[in-house]
Amino acid sequence: MPSLCRDCLTQFDTGARCPACRRPRIVSHPELFDLSIAHMDCDAFYASVEKRDNPELRDKPVIIGGGKRGVVSTACYIARIKGVRSAMPMFKALELCPEAVVVRGRMEVYAAVSKQIRAMMDEMTPSIEPLSLDEAFMDLTGTARLHGRPPAVMLARLVKRMKDEIGITGSIGLSHNKFLAKIASDLEKPRGFSVIGQAETMNFLEQKPVRMIWGIGEAGQAALDKVGIRTFADLRRWDREDLVARFGSMGDRLWHLARGQDKRRVSRDAPMKSISSETTFFEDISDPDLLDGHLWRLAEKVSDRLKAKRLAGRVVVLKLKRSDFQLITRRRSLTDPTQIADRIYRAARDLFDHAPHTKPYRLIGVGLADLLPEDMADRSGNLLDPQEAARIKAERAADEIRKRFGGDAILKGRSLR
Repeated sequence: MPSLCRDCLTQFDTGARCPACRRPRIVSHPELFDLSIAHMDCDAFYASVEKRDNPELRDKPVIIGGGKRGVVSTACYIARIKGVRSAMPMFKALELCPEAVVVRGRMEVYAAVSKQIRAMMDEMTPSIEPLSLDEAFMDLTGTARLHGRPPAVMLARLVKRMKDEIGITGSIGLSHNKFLAKIASDLEKPRGFSVIGQAETMNFLEQKPVRMIWGIGEAGQAALDKVGIRTFADLRRWDREDLVARFGSMGDRLWHLARGQDKRRVSRDAPMKSISSETTFFEDISDPDLLDGHLWRLAEKVSDRLKAKRLAGRVVVLKLKRSDFQLITRRRSLTDPTQIADRIYRAARDLFDHAPHTKPYRLIGVGLADLLPEDMADRSGNLLDPQEAARIKAERAADEIRKRFGGDAILKGRSLR
């Protein structure tokens, strides 16, 4: 069986140890040197950078996040053993792991390290699709002739270089499509290298839980549970037409993924799907005036990012998390795309007014989805709101003033709430 030493990169036939360096870090698979779609995921990236830069943290549980009212950005594997997870409320994480060292994130440092890793990937292939600072898909099809080595060897060399030159470890998933490559990268973390071949795909997925599908959250899992779909085997028992009738376009995707089929290409310039901003309060808030001020500031932040990227969006999204941690999400499709803070705010405010306000809130967020180029934005007027055009004109004028004199040169009264 084709085998590879992940330490010295020697290729050989099956064995418990590398014949060259005698080390046991071996990956073996019948299709090892035939597959070319990969997913690389850094191991507890933010925490790993902090431990690299502060050796005193090396053997301690580390949590990256804000104060007790915030949430966990990420946690090292020592903290994860205690049950700490990303997006967990900080107070709960500290209950599970009271001895943890909490470190505030340094995004500029993480971005710089990510740039170093990306440069290493660029040396391997131009087909890279970043998902975040610490993970990316890669398509190494056709690169064996260029590098004189199959993709598996180049991927093992990548994570070895990351460890030796940058001090950061990563895990590799190698398969024949993006869906399976991402699943594979999670199988042996940290410092994993897992392979899912074409011949084994159906058997591999058979009894796996459908929550392994990227994008299936709690609500999606609950909807599948309701009809008895918990494993890929359950999913395969459904006809394609019935899945589409029940779940819409997601049903068609589920039918293909149940069979390990994913035709998505690794796209270097994958389009941004949404832009959002949210804030977690130090104390739960129920005062509508204070919440209104936060809604406006979040709408402004989203608008600023849209304008900076020359984008507009058609769907306004409101996110609320109550004091009991129940998450409420509301969406509103606009008549035409926008990048104007006033329009984003008014749609979000209307969604907020129709939400159930039975408990105070600990988090509020505003976003815009279904993004399009900015030249498609704000073309049609609102017959039901004849003052909208004047407000849009005033906002554009205010944008020009901020460009010349700074972001605080002009403020709306509601932003001071």
